[in-house]
Amino acid sequence: MKIGVIADDLTGGNGTGVKLTKLGYNVATMVFYDHLPSSDQINGVIVDTDSRYVKREVAHRRVKTVAENLKKWETDIVCKRIDSTVRGNIGVELDTLLDELGTQAVAVVVPAYPDSGRIVSGGYLLVHGVPVQLSDVGKDPVKPVTESHVPKLVEKQSKFNVASIGLETILAGKQAIESKMQEAIDAGARIIVPDVITNEDIDAVAGAMAELEAYQMVPTDPGPLTAAFARAFSRKRMKDKKIIVTVGSVTSNSSKQLQYLKDKTNLRPIYVDSKKLATVDGVWDEEVDRVIALAKQEMEKQDILLITTDAPGSEILDLKTLGAQQGVSQDALAKRIADGLGKITRVVVQESKFEIGGCFSSGGDVTASLCSISRAEGIQLLDEILPLIAYGKFMGGYLDGIPIVTKGGTAGGMKAIYTSVKYLEAKF
Repeated sequence: MKIGVIADDLTGGNGTGVKLTKLGYNVATMVFYDHLPSSDQINGVIVDTDSRYVKREVAHRRVKTVAENLKKWETDIVCKRIDSTVRGNIGVELDTLLDELGTQAVAVVVPAYPDSGRIVSGGYLLVHGVPVQLSDVGKDPVKPVTESHVPKLVEKQSKFNVASIGLETILAGKQAIESKMQEAIDAGARIIVPDVITNEDIDAVAGAMAELEAYQMVPTDPGPLTAAFARAFSRKRMKDKKIIVTVGSVTSNSSKQLQYLKDKTNLRPIYVDSKKLATVDGVWDEEVDRVIALAKQEMEKQDILLITTDAPGSEILDLKTLGAQQGVSQDALAKRIADGLGKITRVVVQESKFEIGGCFSSGGDVTASLCSISRAEGIQLLDEILPLIAYGKFMGGYLDGIPIVTKGGTAGGMKAIYTSVKYLEAKF
């Protein structure tokens, strides 16, 4: 898959390009706007038009040339890199690009960059809480920014209809955003400006864009939306890759992490009855078989499969009493639970007709059982996603080469599991 970014500034374009390299793209920045890479190894290109402060007709000519070249390069995703303080020839460059791409092209303008203190709320671009026109760029001697309301700013510069999406819709999630975008497009909008205050909002906007397959959606931003859309676009078109999330630890922290994951992805968990796994008779086999069969069914419908003992209202097992009733130690029953989750995960992965993009495992006992039951020699460690959250690949056994993220049961903040899943998706 190829991605092309038209940037009005070299250093800003490089910032976007670095984000794409982290997604696995081989990226090159072209310093001459009428050039494209000669190497077949490059699948991500940043083209600097150096057009932020030039005359409108010059910006038009350069962007038109780049857009024509990107079509010849058979680019799958075309993006427009803009300044996070909305300086430059945004209107004419977007008009030129949309004209070149055709009537099904729709630009989504998100100057927000939460990690750099830029957010859009109520349509207003705030820089560290200050309206952009009152920041330093409002005093720019070359081209001062005199409008903080992004939809109005774009309307003044563009010939196309502009629609905005309020924060209430953004907070409602991807499906609500998608519906609002479709409504705006049906009403004739070719440019959409959503509110964005967090990175999660950017992910939700990108996910909604990826669902609108009838249109060529054009991320127009300083970099975060471009990266999120590239990830969502490829994810949408690689439906056969699945992620298996296995969580056996039942702590208040892991429950919050799972709830955050469910809220952000709308997945439907597969709940395992831990009391049935805490047995040494045939009940264990029946529960394992039940969950495996259910997981295979759900894999047809979901890209992220969550298998967990952390069901709403589930009781905390008294393993000491249960062990005494069955004549075994509580440690033996704890291992039976971990082994049950390990076997479920291994069989689901091994027998899947879909390609497995990665596994996530929470809890040292569950991860150890998964390695043992899958007959892995070990895990090749490749990266640290967050403290105590590691990324690697299985070595040997049934799951050889499959990526895995491991996390301690109490490790990480509320977003830890969601962040880990997004990391795995980025590795596809």
